[in-house]
Amino acid sequence: MHFLRLLLVVSSVLLSVSTRVQSRPLEDRNKDTSRRESSTAINATVLILGGGVAGVIAARTFYEQGIDFLIIEARGELGGRMMSHSFSGITVEAGANWVQGTQTGGGLANPIYELAKKHGLKTQSSDFTGSITTYDVEGQTDFINVVNDARDNYTVLTVTAGARVSPSLADITSRAGYSLNDAKPLDAHAKAAEYLHFDWEYGQTPEETSWIASSWANNFTFESEEGGFSEENLMSLDDRGFKYLIQSEAEEFVEPQQVIYNSVIKEIAHGESGVNVTLENGEFFAADYALCTFSLGVLQNDDVTFTPALPHYKQEAIQSMTMGTYTKIFLRFSRKFWFDTEMGLYADPERGRYPVWQSLDHPNFMPGSGIIFVTVTGDYSIRVESLPESQIKKEVIEVLQRMFPEEDIPEPVDFWFHRWHSDKLYRGSYSNWPANFLQPHHDNLRANVGRLYFAGEATSMKYFGFLHGAYFEGLHMAEEMAGCITDGRCLGLTHFEDVKNAVPYRV
Repeated sequence: MHFLRLLLVVSSVLLSVSTRVQSRPLEDRNKDTSRRESSTAINATVLILGGGVAGVIAARTFYEQGIDFLIIEARGELGGRMMSHSFSGITVEAGANWVQGTQTGGGLANPIYELAKKHGLKTQSSDFTGSITTYDVEGQTDFINVVNDARDNYTVLTVTAGARVSPSLADITSRAGYSLNDAKPLDAHAKAAEYLHFDWEYGQTPEETSWIASSWANNFTFESEEGGFSEENLMSLDDRGFKYLIQSEAEEFVEPQQVIYNSVIKEIAHGESGVNVTLENGEFFAADYALCTFSLGVLQNDDVTFTPALPHYKQEAIQSMTMGTYTKIFLRFSRKFWFDTEMGLYADPERGRYPVWQSLDHPNFMPGSGIIFVTVTGDYSIRVESLPESQIKKEVIEVLQRMFPEEDIPEPVDFWFHRWHSDKLYRGSYSNWPANFLQPHHDNLRANVGRLYFAGEATSMKYFGFLHGAYFEGLHMAEEMAGCITDGRCLGLTHFEDVKNAVPYRV
């Protein structure tokens, strides 16, 4: 779903190598941003590092403010984690797939929903719990009542978490929150039902997730009475891919020469006079400011070197938040043999083992496509990525055989999944907020380091993990930078040198 959430880093347009010359070192740069060093130098007031949603929306803001920018994108297109794939000639979404939350009446509208409408994206409402068939190792088994109970338990979890949003109450894990509300799943049915409502959304388990933050992440998106958009989820079914909405938006203000595609960044040198960026191929770019929109996973894995190293408070914040992984495994068959509902839920003795199935061969989606996909998350996603495709295909077919024991499951015509955790451009799917990640940690994650700024879904407090979180952060951070660039209002964002407990431990 989140991938729905999701968003960001990388994309840009090819420039001839002959036009790329090295700019002067930081200490020698002319601070008058109205001057360009030469007609052949690649310079800009702002370098936008990554062409996902945050990067593109930041570029739009700079364009509106009359500030010149250059986007450096690692892939060959804009969109970041909005990544589509041609699966047997049919467009499927490896990453972000849904507009999560739309609009209730004349209330707050999700900006991703607004972009989808503006650019004519083809979508369809998804019913995640009202159109579902349940299975276990014995085949089709009706435990819809357990699924409904899990939905109610999740609602109680988010409601009671609100009572803990107080300076006097410490955050604890969502598992502890579930237990305090007497929701303690013991059998395979209850665990699968809980997974559907929790892990499938956050990309990690209740044990790994903040009780308080998981509540506001849900409420600020789906609960209109709490300031959210709506409960509706719109699945992208557009042949052009979900990314089309952000690519079309970019066409309105980004000139071809303002994007450098297929350019993986190796080093970011930052100082008082500006920011320099070196690519893996040795090419070099310089600007007065830079906005880094890399995923949290990239920052955590040291895939890019910062010179000088980021301050300790920044590194602590980066390492204290977590990166979830959400893996969709697609299968195409010559004939449909599965459920007629939108969803299938499989309860395996091992929690999280190929649990959530979605049919694209459904009247509401892609009838006649022969496509079904299953989602795994968290540690199970990492396990899947470590194994050869042949073994994963074998395991998935074995699960289908258990779900449909009377069927002779055919060999799939096509089989595919993307390895998000091991992809060095992302290192995961979207961020998640653990119980030990405190407000000062988040302020530090979001804070600029001199002329180097940061934005993405992970830096959004209200909408971390969501695509619209990336949108708002790209917008707000670019506005912050524009105030500094055009008006000299360079106060910087709040940070804390040391993050402390409210009271000390007494051991």
